[in-house]
Amino acid sequence: MIHGVEIKRLVTHVDERGSLTELIRCDDPFFEKFGQCYVSVSYPGVIRAWHWHRKQTDYFTCVRGMIKVPLFDMRPESPTYRELNEFFIGDDNRIVLKIPPGVAHGFKNIGTEPCYLLNFPTEPYNPDDPDEYRLPYDTPEIPYSWEIRYR
Repeated sequence: MIHGVEIKRLVTHVDERGSLTELIRCDDPFFEKFGQCYVSVSYPGVIRAWHWHRKQTDYFTCVRGMIKVPLFDMRPESPTYRELNEFFIGDDNRIVLKIPPGVAHGFKNIGTEPCYLLNFPTEPYNPDDPDEYRLPYDTPEIPYSWEIRYR
């Protein structure tokens, strides 16, 4: 796994009223700090990629639908430089994915309904000085195909 990437498996408690899933706690060993929280809704097949941050750590989870999240280590000093990881997050795999600064990431809605991605970044978004660096989803700089692979 890419250096600095961590996964928290989520536990859902269910009873006759419904369910409760705790996402992130301030005392989670992998949690750094709270910057803000936002939800991103994407339609089936939509790709949002690639971007990375220099300061900010992201904490991704998908609370409705299914997404695939590839990560690519852009940090020349990292022991996993240019390593690629892929995660599936959502209804069928409830996790929170910690994405450190310098790791390019994106996601694709692989379901048939809109997906709801929650992110808990460590820094609030600053429109005057955004900590966002981007490449197109199909850049040749990252060896990744967004197509469905049959194993």
